[in-house]
Amino acid sequence: MVPRLVAFDLDDTLAPSKSPMPAPMAAALRALLDVVPVCIISGGKLGQFRDQVLARLDATDEELDRLHLMPTCGTRYYVHAARVPAVNGTGGVRTEHSEGADGKGGIWTLVYANDLTPAQVEEGFAVVEAEARRLGLWEERTWGPVLEDRGSQITFSALGQEAPLDAKKAWDPTGERKGRLRDAVAARLPELEVRSGGSTSVDITLKGVDKAYGMTHLAAQTGIALEDMLFVGDRLDAEGNDYPVKALGVPCHAVTGWEDTSAYTTALAARIAGFHGN
Repeated sequence: MVPRLVAFDLDDTLAPSKSPMPAPMAAALRALLDVVPVCIISGGKLGQFRDQVLARLDATDEELDRLHLMPTCGTRYYVHAARVPAVNGTGGVRTEHSEGADGKGGIWTLVYANDLTPAQVEEGFAVVEAEARRLGLWEERTWGPVLEDRGSQITFSALGQEAPLDAKKAWDPTGERKGRLRDAVAARLPELEVRSGGSTSVDITLKGVDKAYGMTHLAAQTGIALEDMLFVGDRLDAEGNDYPVKALGVPCHAVTGWEDTSAYTTALAARIAGFHGN
């Protein structure tokens, strides 16, 4: 298969969780952007994409024009400002600056946003905190925000958004703790979607929103059929947050971390370049 677009998960696929993308991965991603459009889809917000990827990518404007950003599982969709799609989506089009610490990252256009209402955010915060405390999962020692309003998504991070990677890996290695919290919150918020997110997180969005939702909207926005895309992620198992993409029927490739992704992406870029005679 030679895909017409390649989509990636972010945490533990392109970079360690909440950490900058390593240089070898950045080089591999740039090589892929030279031959095919790329999408990054994750439960994180745009700032996470900026800090982890854009500030490390050192991409040209031409490469950025081929990059699609889908924070919060595709409930928000951004393209490089030089390229504004004809279809504006439900949220209208507005330009937002997204510059990394080194001044790079470009200017990005928000094509659509499907945000939660203030009332839904308030109720979601209250329910998640109450259930986390009841289940003994509300930690006293945290790093950064535990509850975040990401506009189109509420995120609970048990140890905080800035927790060290080792602490996050140790908190719930089997996913059992997140699963219990997800089930308890979902029972109290039946009108919303509640799912396990990253290593210590639970995400809440509008009903029916997951990465399959984002990929479906990506196909509509780009005109590229789902069967002509390729998705790369580290959680394609039945309990993983990448699995909905696989269940949707998108061709997928499973990776075990950024090193695996880097090697695979480098080989994929060379194969696509060869196919097109570059």
